[in-house]
Amino acid sequence: MDLKGPSSDQVQARFSLSSPFVANKMVNELMRLLPDPRVPIVVVCIGTDRSTGDSLGPLTGTLLKERRPGHLHVYGTLEEPVHGKNLEQYLALIHVNHPDAFIVAVDACLGRATSIGNIVIGEGPLKPGAAMNKDLPATGNIHIAGIVNVGGMMEFLVLQNTRLHLVFSMARKLSETLKRVDREVMRRKEEAPVYSDTVIFPKAFNEKKSRENIRN
Repeated sequence: MDLKGPSSDQVQARFSLSSPFVANKMVNELMRLLPDPRVPIVVVCIGTDRSTGDSLGPLTGTLLKERRPGHLHVYGTLEEPVHGKNLEQYLALIHVNHPDAFIVAVDACLGRATSIGNIVIGEGPLKPGAAMNKDLPATGNIHIAGIVNVGGMMEFLVLQNTRLHLVFSMARKLSETLKRVDREVMRRKEEAPVYSDTVIFPKAFNEKKSRENIRN
């Protein structure tokens, strides 16, 4: 649920939920980070509906699926949540179903009081469960994290006492944003030259694939 510490070349952008045209701004940032439109994109919405603060992921996944995206593959909903106990299994399933996918990880996180209501978008993975001292696999080529409450102490109780209104408002805005991203990706895919076999990836995605090839 906490972000994995960004590396020196990792860039993050913050967006206030109450900011005018915040969806437009987030769409632009996500389109900047996403790869060639021919690459499969998987959105992994992490969290559980058993905790108000941690329900941002499955709420976002449910609302996004209801919008019927045409290019984005969505994992993690209120009905079938992706959480600490099954995250590794879902990542293995995604690797089988979408072996060359670009993964967008969505999760709630805790932060400073002045940051509550902000949405963070950036390169690199999320580290789910870090606030609860859980050792879970880092997830995502890029991440979207909604700051839902104050971190620092008694995180479990803080999450349980997070306002549902904030979480739902954030999930609704994220689902709207990701659906618009889906439409833009579909448009770019239709306009992509059919004769070209070259697929262009962001720098961070290329570097990740190179490290995996070396290990294999």
